[in-house]
Amino acid sequence: MPSPTDEHPTGELACEQAYLDRSRTALAAMRERTLAVDVQGSDPIAAEHLARTLWRRARSLEDDPTTALFFGRLDLDGDHHDEQWYVGRRHVTDDAGDPLVIDWRAPASTAFYRASRTDPMGVVLRRRFGLDRGRITALEDEHLTDRAEQQASSQILAREIERPRVGPMRDIVATIQPEQDLLVRVDDSTTVCIQGAPGTGKTAVGLHRAAWLLYAYRDRLTRQGVLVIGPNASFLKHIGAVLPALGEVQVRHTTIEGLVGEGVRVRATDPAGRGTLKGDARLAEVLRRAVRSAVQAPEDALVVPRGARRWRVPGYEVREIVEELLARDVRYDAARQMLPQRLAHAVLVQMEAAGDSPDDRVQDAVARSTPVRRYADALWPRLDPATVLHRLWSDPAALETAADGILSPAEQAELLWDKAPRTLGAARWTLADAVLLDELADLLSRTPSLGHVMLDEAQDLSPMQLRAVGRRCSTGAATVLGDIAQGTTPWATGSWEESLRHLGKPEGQVTELRRGFRVPAAVIEYAARLLPVMAPGLAAPQSVRDNTGDLDIVAVQADSLWSTAAARVAHLARQPGSIGVIVADGSVAAVSQALLGVGVEHGVLGVDHGDVEHQVDVVPATVAKGLEFDRVVVVEPAAIAEAEPDERTGLRRLYVVLTRAVSGLSVIHARPLPDPLAVQVPPADHRVRG
Repeated sequence: MPSPTDEHPTGELACEQAYLDRSRTALAAMRERTLAVDVQGSDPIAAEHLARTLWRRARSLEDDPTTALFFGRLDLDGDHHDEQWYVGRRHVTDDAGDPLVIDWRAPASTAFYRASRTDPMGVVLRRRFGLDRGRITALEDEHLTDRAEQQASSQILAREIERPRVGPMRDIVATIQPEQDLLVRVDDSTTVCIQGAPGTGKTAVGLHRAAWLLYAYRDRLTRQGVLVIGPNASFLKHIGAVLPALGEVQVRHTTIEGLVGEGVRVRATDPAGRGTLKGDARLAEVLRRAVRSAVQAPEDALVVPRGARRWRVPGYEVREIVEELLARDVRYDAARQMLPQRLAHAVLVQMEAAGDSPDDRVQDAVARSTPVRRYADALWPRLDPATVLHRLWSDPAALETAADGILSPAEQAELLWDKAPRTLGAARWTLADAVLLDELADLLSRTPSLGHVMLDEAQDLSPMQLRAVGRRCSTGAATVLGDIAQGTTPWATGSWEESLRHLGKPEGQVTELRRGFRVPAAVIEYAARLLPVMAPGLAAPQSVRDNTGDLDIVAVQADSLWSTAAARVAHLARQPGSIGVIVADGSVAAVSQALLGVGVEHGVLGVDHGDVEHQVDVVPATVAKGLEFDRVVVVEPAAIAEAEPDERTGLRRLYVVLTRAVSGLSVIHARPLPDPLAVQVPPADHRVRG
């Protein structure tokens, strides 16, 4: 493959730039035509729907002149009429409707990602474009049918991966690899679980899969909805620009807290042991029993006065009706609505036996009558999730009844409140409680299902949290992303098969991405020293980048820790690209003050907020998951690991922190490093300073 720098004459670059300019002009015209459409509907609702559709269409046609409208070209052989296709972020046509750029999601674009010398897929030439601020600066050609051409790695791909970044996550549409493309284009009915080491692009693959699904199954998924669930607000802001850049503006983002916390005031935190217990899948059956126990057995017969007659349904017959509704296992509220009709039907049977000819209107009137409603309400009372859970955590007898044979006496005691709040308003719910309240809400009334859910960092979710996610895609499918080695909660999953079972998708397709395109070899090899201790049996990721990156390990005295870190950041900030300064949560203020002391402006990320627009961001270790920076400075690894409840979780947290770098990693420490990271004989390209 020729070099992308000087192999092509200036005239050819100019021709391709002219084609890009023409395509941008055509895209602008497409948007103007959309905005000029006169919204006229047959009624106000139809007009509003059309207006929303046109607004979304106009949004999807917005152009960012700093990005590439197209990034590749395919020249096809004679069997395909010597066609030439430009592959880009969205479909662009000229005034006659002929395509100037084809959407990367279109079936015709598949060859751009998958064609090879062994299977050219009809492609004679694949051209990649190097761009800088929206201008074409380089071309790189690959002749797939030329056996004499020497195969080499793409320099343009390498430059795009290593290009300095500040701000939100970039799309990878120009750099998708064949194994990634296969996962992106799996059909909409299949749940895909992607185990991916740091830097393998699993999050980007998941987002591009969401964009592809909306393209390939737009009618259904636009109607049913697509949801992205991430670990925290900083992460969601980090990824928030990817889908709009691909022309998709209809995907909602949330965290697990946002998913289950609507209407729940979370004001407390569970200890690790109690939180793990509340997240145990066994709690689902405890809650189901608690709800069903509210249904009462009839003691007296139902008596319904109607006209001069009094109709009597005996208790044993009512009991049969109640037992039949319970056996159907429908939602509690649905069965509650059925009960008056079933009781009324029993009355109508007696009326018919007495010679009357009642119709459906009579049955409805009997079902709505005061005696029937009162009787039904006494047997099947109205419930709400908070009342049920408040009773369980307050009343040992109620919890024992619901948990008998499921939870041990010690586990039941762990769940009870030390001092029960007198009212629901005084309850100090935790996040784990919010998940249980969500489960209870589904037991009472079915949770609506979306068309597709993308769940990132799934390894950190408890079984009950996974059930909450699964309810949102019970009639759809899911894309599940994560890395077992990065599990940093006490309840982190031990296997993806287990997670898929709790999600309600046991048939899900589990696959692994091992080739790392983001994290350089020097960094990933150093972090992988932790794997045998905290994730035995998990294969180490493989970096495929030619640039091995920089690893700088600096041992200092305790009194110079923060000043050394600040000086290092100030030095790195002279170069373009983002810098993440990752510390234990309790050290954020100290490092922030040190940075201000040397004049380094910076943002501070948090669980509930994120500002990823600065060149330098201070990142608490618990917020680092899913983020990426050109260069990362990790300060005092031992403190980061020790902040977690156990050694395994601490080392996993540290593994996450050490693998956020795209180009270089600096580790600055005053305390001894955790044993697996203690430097022995480093490779020649690693620098260790004391």
